[in-house]
Amino acid sequence: MSFRVACTLISLLAATADRPAAALDGEEGGPEPGSLREKFGDRFVVGVALGGRVPDDYSPAERRLILGQFGGVTPENCMKMTAIQPVEGEYRFDEADALVDFAQGHGLQVVGHTLVWAKDERTPPWFFRDGDGPASRELVLSRMKDHIRTVVSRYRGRVASWDVVNEALDDGEPYLRPSSWLEIVGPGFIAEAFAAAHEADPDALLVYNDYNVELPGKREKLLRLLGELRAQGVPLGAVGIQGHWELDRIPLDDIAALLGELEALGLEVMVSELDLGVVPRGRWWADGGAHREEIARTDPLADGCPPELLDRQAEQYAALFRLFVDRADTIARVTFWDLHDGRSWLNHFPWEHAEYPLLFDRDAAPKPAFRAVMGVEAGGAD
Repeated sequence: MSFRVACTLISLLAATADRPAAALDGEEGGPEPGSLREKFGDRFVVGVALGGRVPDDYSPAERRLILGQFGGVTPENCMKMTAIQPVEGEYRFDEADALVDFAQGHGLQVVGHTLVWAKDERTPPWFFRDGDGPASRELVLSRMKDHIRTVVSRYRGRVASWDVVNEALDDGEPYLRPSSWLEIVGPGFIAEAFAAAHEADPDALLVYNDYNVELPGKREKLLRLLGELRAQGVPLGAVGIQGHWELDRIPLDDIAALLGELEALGLEVMVSELDLGVVPRGRWWADGGAHREEIARTDPLADGCPPELLDRQAEQYAALFRLFVDRADTIARVTFWDLHDGRSWLNHFPWEHAEYPLLFDRDAAPKPAFRAVMGVEAGGAD
């Protein structure tokens, strides 16, 4: 099932739910004139990642922004394995339930993020242990399948798509990222995860999600992975391109090339985690991290973002959205990673500093980037 069809079905379920889709105190329930949801909704869903407890942790102005501008939500952290099952058999669904209830009550599609994150530090330590020793392949697979079935079944029919496996491709020479998943289970853990998710909700769209996959080296690995999964009959329906790009370094030609490859494969694309940082990050990783102590003491934009940077950011966001609109037959969703600059994860990554990567400022007010994106010709539905 395509993401667009899944979203339509979930919207219909929301419309007939016992809980009315009424606005909360101080909110307007429908799309505001000129909103992102209204402008691009005939082309692709425009979504936003939300962290914390929804809606309690959000101010009235922030809730108005969510409901007025966006058509879908992604949980930033509360559906990750470390949040939902930090201790074996102890599931913590409170925050995830609240987010799904909020979304369903307001006709917003939900993206489940993420079932398996292929990094040891993003997996609960108990997952790979059996008492005082390492867990066997059979035990890790059984735990993974139980986790996926439990989580996906709970939200069956209420979540349009799932990021099933996150960041399994390596950034360097190896094909797949070294991890206990790979060491204990082998590369088959990816196909097994998709099979378990499909079993739990056959109607949900299943996504492989990763970063830098538009760049040539990693793109070849992605295409290899997709070919292998399809040869095995894995129910993979879409690819998530994370899109954590930097000002003046957006690889537009590489993005377009990847979109063409995925279109040829008949796969939908989710721009799953979009932001455009204005503080350069590359030197943090340069020279084996030799500069990190020095960089960690810096906060170059602590006093605010200069207008010329905001204007360049606006121009480059517009260029991205022109590409997205041009490829809207392939792109089904574009999700901003966090609601506004003050909530962005980039204020804390890879070091603590002020960042300005989104369309709305710390007061939830539109920036030049928002106006530039709204100026992009959206076209109509095909």
